[in-house]
Amino acid sequence: MKKKKVSILLAVSMTAGMLAGCGSGSGDSADQVTINLYQNKAEISTQLQTAVDTYMEENPDVKINLETISGNDYNTNLKAKLISDNSVDIYALGDNVTNMTDYVEDLSDQPWVENAVEGSLEDVTLDGKVYGMPVSVEGYGLVYNKEIFEAAGIDVSTLTSYDAIDQAFADLQEQIDSGKLKDKYPQLEAVEEYAAKDTYIPGLHTLNVPLANEYSSATELRNSDELGLKYTEEFKDLLDLLTKYTSSKDDLSKLNAVDFSTAVGGGLAIERVAVTQQGNWIGPELKNISEEIADKMGILPIPLKGVKEDCIATGISIYWCVNSKSDDKVKEASKEFLNWLFQSDEGKQIVVNELGFVPAFTNYDDIEITDPLSKEVKRYIDEGKTMPWVMGGFPSGYEPLAAADIQGYFSGQYTFDQMVDHLRTDFADLKSGN
Repeated sequence: MKKKKVSILLAVSMTAGMLAGCGSGSGDSADQVTINLYQNKAEISTQLQTAVDTYMEENPDVKINLETISGNDYNTNLKAKLISDNSVDIYALGDNVTNMTDYVEDLSDQPWVENAVEGSLEDVTLDGKVYGMPVSVEGYGLVYNKEIFEAAGIDVSTLTSYDAIDQAFADLQEQIDSGKLKDKYPQLEAVEEYAAKDTYIPGLHTLNVPLANEYSSATELRNSDELGLKYTEEFKDLLDLLTKYTSSKDDLSKLNAVDFSTAVGGGLAIERVAVTQQGNWIGPELKNISEEIADKMGILPIPLKGVKEDCIATGISIYWCVNSKSDDKVKEASKEFLNWLFQSDEGKQIVVNELGFVPAFTNYDDIEITDPLSKEVKRYIDEGKTMPWVMGGFPSGYEPLAAADIQGYFSGQYTFDQMVDHLRTDFADLKSGN
């Protein structure tokens, strides 16, 4: 996930029952209100379901149906649900709020608003009204296994620049290839994995790094009709660093088949690789697989060579909105649930210790962050070592196009320069409506 204002402006991230209509208030009894909650973070679905169950036990007059769909299908499904009878009442904002004005409830009068970290509501405020609740501050860089680096004799405290990280990765890869680490880490086959198949990895998070050093905020990028991308050579260096120590280094097209599960569950979690570009949101996923492995994780910087190197990218990853077209009773119940989860003493503990979030609110001072990766994000924020999430300023539909451009570079379909041309053209076309 400087001064608090600056850091957060820089910082500004399965299924449960059957959906029960359009939040009509139908349920097990005439007095029960049904809330349909639709969100896109698969890595917290189990923990969020537990939170929902806890709330329903304490509030038997409320039934909450949780549905989680992650990846590219979320936005498409959300928009289909919003215009159908099978609607949702609380949902993760999957697009620019200006594209959702028909379905966002004004939340300006909610008590959590005054506790939101300064700057965190900028992207969900229109004409002075707040339309979304920030779910958490998230940060991403190069998530790594501290014990593997220690076993290789690499001092990670020195890995604060592109060249230092590059050299360390080369050293670690040589030790892997020579079999030096085989006895202790029999499955370790490469330094890193890169989930190019998941469009948010190349099309949002990696592309964000050069842009975050060109644009000051998502708003500045959103107001631009063209994509500058002035740090092209540095972007090329970053893609090189992220891919040349993978097991696919000799054929980068293979990375286009690597997804989150391969990189995290089948990579970091089983110590097949030591590094992957990810963020603190993978903490609950790793913990579900192995608490021991989760405790080994740290975050290295994601460096833009010669520009900004000892930093991670931090931001508000997602906002939760209330559907303005839901019934009044359902809207009120939805707001009460959100206030309970993010502002009650019980809810705060769940947010930090179960969901693994870095809170986007100022009134969590008495809650200790226990998740190792979230602690790392908080450390980078406190040390002022962050760059912004400007990717929120991409026009609607840009993520899959940008990802396809970068995937095309990996597959050999495009040269690097051709890929950059496509990135700029796709951006301009979407902005102009072509």
